[in-house]
Amino acid sequence: MPVRNIKRKYSPFNSFVTRYYERRYIVRCSVLSVVFKKNLDCQHSASIIVKYESVSHEQAKAVVSALVEGVSINATVRMTGVSKPTILKLLRDLGSTCSAYHDKHVRGLKPERVQPGEIWSFTYCKAKNVATATNAPEGAGDCWTWTAIDSDSKLIISYRVGLRTQDDADLFMLDLAGRIVSRIQLASDALGTYLPAVENAFGLSDVDYAQLHKVFGPDRAGKSAERKYSPGKVNGTKKVALIGLPDRKHVSTSHVKRHNLTIRMQMRRFSRLTNAHSKKLENHAYSISLFFMYYNYCRVHSAVGTSPAMASGLADHVWSIEEMLELLD
Repeated sequence: MPVRNIKRKYSPFNSFVTRYYERRYIVRCSVLSVVFKKNLDCQHSASIIVKYESVSHEQAKAVVSALVEGVSINATVRMTGVSKPTILKLLRDLGSTCSAYHDKHVRGLKPERVQPGEIWSFTYCKAKNVATATNAPEGAGDCWTWTAIDSDSKLIISYRVGLRTQDDADLFMLDLAGRIVSRIQLASDALGTYLPAVENAFGLSDVDYAQLHKVFGPDRAGKSAERKYSPGKVNGTKKVALIGLPDRKHVSTSHVKRHNLTIRMQMRRFSRLTNAHSKKLENHAYSISLFFMYYNYCRVHSAVGTSPAMASGLADHVWSIEEMLELLD
């Protein structure tokens, strides 16, 4: 059984102190990795607080494999036997590492067609309940994940966790433009923040940009469950060229919308009508970084027959979970 929430008196003279920094001692034990903070007021006793238990490489692999396949944190605890604090620490460490790797290496790309999109979720509670929620943390409420997918290689070129505001759209498009070195055709939905963001990031001469406007039918379901949980009926679409000369044949948002389904299926935090939503915004962001690293480098996409990173020339083989974990070394 994993040991958690232990706090007891401990003698500093019976352990081997391996490192010292900022008046703290790190004590190595055979069962646990613990943080030992010396009590400066008493020379004979101090408090031990468990930081995280040591896990084997196989356990870490099992944890990551579960998280990227849509398993919740608590279910991962039951499946692997690894404690929840340890899983969350591994998520934070590996998620931040994957984010840094993506930022550094997913650059210099030459896609032809890119589709941006956004997907909704929430952290801690829904936005309408934040004002009355107990101890709601910073970032509670609505949370939007912006993504940009290469229609040919299926690579997630850029992503951003934030809100659905003009500032977020601007920063997202600037990041996307900074990773591409060729002229692209961009196709999005009719969200009003896209056009100013595209103009700001790409200008009026370095992109062919069009929007797909959907025409929805009348609301016939009223306030029924069908109306609440089912998408509206689309009676038609209208393709609107806004910048450059986009090819009307490729003005579509099908790929990014299909990827939104992949996100909801593969990340438990995005599942609707459950209590699996993220409780902290930072853990939500780490989970997204971890999944997109796995999606780009480790997961074979059926449409291209290999990983998106291989299809776009960023990798020469399909990565394994072990290679992702090696980024922590």
